[in-house]
Amino acid sequence: MIRGMTGFGQAQVITGKIKALIEIKSVNQRYLDVTYFLPVGFGAIENKIRRVIQQEVYRGRVTVSMKIIQKETQEIVLNKDIAKKHIRNIARLKKEVGIKGELSLSDLIKLPGVLVTTDLSEKPEALWPVLEKGFKKALQGLVSMRISEGRSLAADIHGQLVRMSLQIKKIQNKWKTVLNEKKPTLTKEEFRAFQKSSDVNEETIRLGHYIDEIKPLLKSKIPVGKKIDFIAQEMQRETNTIGSKLQDKVVSNAVISLKSKIEKIREQSQNIE
Repeated sequence: MIRGMTGFGQAQVITGKIKALIEIKSVNQRYLDVTYFLPVGFGAIENKIRRVIQQEVYRGRVTVSMKIIQKETQEIVLNKDIAKKHIRNIARLKKEVGIKGELSLSDLIKLPGVLVTTDLSEKPEALWPVLEKGFKKALQGLVSMRISEGRSLAADIHGQLVRMSLQIKKIQNKWKTVLNEKKPTLTKEEFRAFQKSSDVNEETIRLGHYIDEIKPLLKSKIPVGKKIDFIAQEMQRETNTIGSKLQDKVVSNAVISLKSKIEKIREQSQNIE
């Protein structure tokens, strides 16, 4: 079944003391275009995220965002060896220069190296195995929505094709009627000339062929949006030719109806992956 290009997926990732919210959304785009909104320092995993997305998405403007909603805290460590060195050096200095006074704890912890702050955060590359699962889960939610949209698009296009077939039959029948009406009023040469100039059989057969080409595409598992759009353009050309060849009110109305349906198919093809 074809897929649309509008979708949204979300997943929450918890690893260690980090909790992150991942969101992936997509809209229509002629090609695959991925935009990232990641926390500072996580740019290194952009290519890995893109590879995950490319496994499921071939077309569309995809926006990937990741928010840290709970960060790992920093650990403060007391370096006892450095503190003891400071105490010994201060005691030696007091004795040598005759300085009086006691060293308070608040003074001690302000000295260089006594308290060391350690960042517990892991590097993004180290977190990737867990993050990858989160991105894949969010991506599946997005794909599910795109599949659902695809069903609606396929149903709409199929309906347009069915109605087009009815208009094509109407044109074919009217052309035969026009020929029967004209034949008694024209000479043989005039009739042959009229028959040749107004012959829309080739165009209607091609339109029917294009309809038969699109129908199986609606069940395709590969991206077909561009192909459907191309076929619809060819349908427009054939329809315009019919309108210029056969000047008749019934045919003109059928041509207008065909053009309207083809335009709707082209519009929907812009939404198909």
